[in-house]
Amino acid sequence: MPVETDYQLIEIKVQTLQQIFNSIDPSPFHERDLDPEAEEFIVSWAREHSLQRPFKLIVHLSQNCDRVEAERTLQESIHHYFQYRYEFNRREFKQILRHGWINLIIATSFLVACMMGAQAIHAEFGQFQAIIQEGLIILGWVAMWRPLDIYLYRWWPIYRLGKIYEKLSTMPVEIRLS
Repeated sequence: MPVETDYQLIEIKVQTLQQIFNSIDPSPFHERDLDPEAEEFIVSWAREHSLQRPFKLIVHLSQNCDRVEAERTLQESIHHYFQYRYEFNRREFKQILRHGWINLIIATSFLVACMMGAQAIHAEFGQFQAIIQEGLIILGWVAMWRPLDIYLYRWWPIYRLGKIYEKLSTMPVEIRLS
């Protein structure tokens, strides 16, 4: 069991536990969604920390309650919520990679067609032959931007957020009564 200093602490202060949860969600307490502001607060703190060490959520609670039971329920709720977010993120990640492949196939086909079109241009276009040829080649490479954008830049923030959700879905939760 890690010691307190092994954890990267995420601390939140609330009057009641209900403030952490979305008040519109009618689900049972352990399955409720987090309040969007509470989620953003927790995730933004986690983004600032390294993913190499475990997180621990400390909730400073002003309201008196059965701390042990509240901790158990809150931890179940937090784990359930971030596990759901992790699974949703995994589906989004797979979807963006799938779209990347589809875009890559389309863009590569279009690039090949543009290059073949540029090769097929004959001297009958006169002084515009070079302009049309270069324009077709440039147009083909511009079509490659979307798949390159996905595979060079767009996938890794989604992947990192998934890793954050995964760590948050297993973090211990402690309630401290104020």
